[in-house]
Amino acid sequence: MKVLVLGGVAAGTKVAAKLMREDRNNEVIVLNKGKNISYAGCGLPYYVGHVIEDKEQLIVNTPEKYSKLTGVKVLTETEATKVDPQAKTVTAIDVNTGAETIYDYDKLVISVGASPIKPPIEGCDLENVFFMRTPDDAIRLRELVDGGNIKRAVVVGAGYIGLEIAENLKVQGVRPFVLDMATHVLPGFDAEMSEYIENKLMEAGIPVVTGVAVTGIEGAGKVEKVLTSKKPYKADLVVLSAGIRPNTAFLEDCGLEMLKGTIVTNEFGETNLPDVYAAGDCAMVKHALTGKAAWSPMGSTANIAGRVIAQNMMGAGLQYRGVLGTAVCKLPELNVGRTGLTEEQAKAEGFDPISVITVVDDKAHYYPDASTFIIKMIADKTTEKLLGVQVIGSGAIDKVIDIAVTGMMCKATLADLADMDLAYAPPFSTAIHPFEHTLNVLRNKIRGTFETITPVEFANGAAEGYKVIDACLQPSIEGAPYVDLTTVEGVIDGFALDEHILLVCNKGKRAYLLQNRMKYYGYTNTKVLEGGIAFNDVEV
Repeated sequence: MKVLVLGGVAAGTKVAAKLMREDRNNEVIVLNKGKNISYAGCGLPYYVGHVIEDKEQLIVNTPEKYSKLTGVKVLTETEATKVDPQAKTVTAIDVNTGAETIYDYDKLVISVGASPIKPPIEGCDLENVFFMRTPDDAIRLRELVDGGNIKRAVVVGAGYIGLEIAENLKVQGVRPFVLDMATHVLPGFDAEMSEYIENKLMEAGIPVVTGVAVTGIEGAGKVEKVLTSKKPYKADLVVLSAGIRPNTAFLEDCGLEMLKGTIVTNEFGETNLPDVYAAGDCAMVKHALTGKAAWSPMGSTANIAGRVIAQNMMGAGLQYRGVLGTAVCKLPELNVGRTGLTEEQAKAEGFDPISVITVVDDKAHYYPDASTFIIKMIADKTTEKLLGVQVIGSGAIDKVIDIAVTGMMCKATLADLADMDLAYAPPFSTAIHPFEHTLNVLRNKIRGTFETITPVEFANGAAEGYKVIDACLQPSIEGAPYVDLTTVEGVIDGFALDEHILLVCNKGKRAYLLQNRMKYYGYTNTKVLEGGIAFNDVEV
């Protein structure tokens, strides 16, 4: 079988290598526009910050090494310009000479990736304006920063790559400003979680300005100023990280079904054209919870989809179950992660979402480097099906995210995920795992034994008319009466049984314990502020 693969970074190289492992009689040819294949795109920010020192480490495989390892023929600096599905041919040009060659195939894989979006503004071509997509981008940026003349940088785009670049620039002594048109940083987080992250970034010396449009870049030869809809920002360099666009323009006339320029595929990786498959940043997959088309420009998605496609070409008939939008990100003294639906997305998809925010120990509290996780867990109130999890913390937040992914991919309910025998030792976790702890709190909330005001509700005035009780371990809320829950053995002086009372502690647990005790003694209108003062600004 002769297979032609267009694109040789993540999905393309995975398909090709797996095909040869399945049957070395296959003839597999990869056509790649660039000179590098299989490079570590997700590692580029860390090369800029000298976390990864050697640029050679960014190149997972050279074409020569990859060919010897797999038996795949690789043609670099060869750009596909036309696909003829009737003739089963691809026309490609040599990017250096312009020479044209026509290649035939039995089966075709399109994995041409995506390119950075270039904003329609003046000044993008000035010196010291960078994109961050290829190893060459990172190499040039690091060389400039290492020169020692860069003091201020503007990063346009507050997604994962943009924030990672900002962090690594700061490590190198550059003062970064992050600008984004969106309301909040990091798509896929609910607003209250994003706002918390933004505040932590500000504290770490990375100011983030959201809801602002970049209107131009000015400078005499090289960048000096970034113009926005709010105010100008001085800058010695600019990194444009405002999103990517699939490299599919050359396919518009070949009959491929597309959605917003992205190739539509089924669960087998097939397109609407016979013997044509697609994977990676140029292709749609599906969302594992909603079943709808989803775009997941992630190296993980590309590799998983590529492996499935290769096996299906050999007759396996495997179905790719789809994605959950899973992502993790390292920020200054803070790791963040998310998977599944946000609360707002769950509402839009017709679920009846209920959520809880907990602030929990990430390992045994007495262990030297113990810290906390802030976890938001979302489930459907009616079915108790797990819908999404978001985590913020300095520790191994990926463990919580991966447990949640496992549960959602198995279509688990909260009951299915309760009482799991998760790993425990003081350096690693708590006796009741942070995921399990949060799940238990959410189940209590669903059953009405834990009555709360969420941070969003609190910010929107839901606690108006409530008397605040400081339920912290020690008095911590100025102006609020302090109640030590261990001393409560009946009605609390000054608080009537039917009064609306908001219980606030450091994290939420002591307030819950106080609520439980007060209910026993006849209090009927108590609420606990989720996340306590660790997550909320409480003023009395």
